[in-house]
Amino acid sequence: MADLGATFAAGNVVIGHRLGLYRALATGPASAGQLAERTATSPRYVAEWLRGQAAGGYVEYDPATEAYSMTQEQAFALASPDGDVFIGCEQFFRPGYSANLIPSWIPALDGVPDKLRSGAKVADIGCGLGASTILLAQEYPNSAFTGSDYHGQSIEIARKRASDGGVADRVRFEVTSAASFSGTGYDLAATFDCLHDMGDPLAAARHIRQALKPDGTWLVVEPYASDDAAGNLNPVGRVYYNASTQLCLPNALSQPGGYALGAQAGEAAIRQVATEAGFTRFRRAAETPFNLVYEVRP
Repeated sequence: MADLGATFAAGNVVIGHRLGLYRALATGPASAGQLAERTATSPRYVAEWLRGQAAGGYVEYDPATEAYSMTQEQAFALASPDGDVFIGCEQFFRPGYSANLIPSWIPALDGVPDKLRSGAKVADIGCGLGASTILLAQEYPNSAFTGSDYHGQSIEIARKRASDGGVADRVRFEVTSAASFSGTGYDLAATFDCLHDMGDPLAAARHIRQALKPDGTWLVVEPYASDDAAGNLNPVGRVYYNASTQLCLPNALSQPGGYALGAQAGEAAIRQVATEAGFTRFRRAAETPFNLVYEVRP
């Protein structure tokens, strides 16, 4: 029943985004009729949608007032602009970056926090909509950042968000592959949950190595995974294996390179890519229930 409910709920999440129902509800509590009025939608459909959302814990319901509302956490996860798979990927990963990137992942890297505070040159490869790039730029105003991604529409959104976030003066975005991003002499290069999606992660790793300074650091963030399938047969592995079947593997296999690491590649596979690219130091620097964080050095 839980699986079936989640399957049906997924479609209604898409509907909620595309019709702006989450964003409208996040502005304040509302009855079904009031939310329908805010969004120019059908009250009867909205009532059914809200009941399903409340049953799944996606919104709150007050029986005394018959009003629905969203907690701060629900709004953070759901009340974002509607869009396609690229928006969805960012919505899944961004909360983890917001919670961990500045407080724990960067401090876990040897010497990197001081470099960023004093003024470093940073490349965020496969940056998508720029969530990680902008978070770093907001925290470290003395550093300069280049975000790159092969998907042009994502970069358009990233540029707008950098401007809205007040960091356009120190963030530059470009449309290019991970094996051809511009610039050299980087103090820090980062790949956030994207190396396993690439058709040729080895070519990307080699390009990253030559773009780094001799004392530079490559921050690799990947989905949490054991090295063998047996270690991933759990709720997190279930999410990642199923997502990988529909997204990560098709993306990698559609590109030249011959790799198909998948979302549950594990530490040994990532270490092998780094080693073959010429890096000599590799360690797990941090972890969360959803991500593994590696520090890779030339």
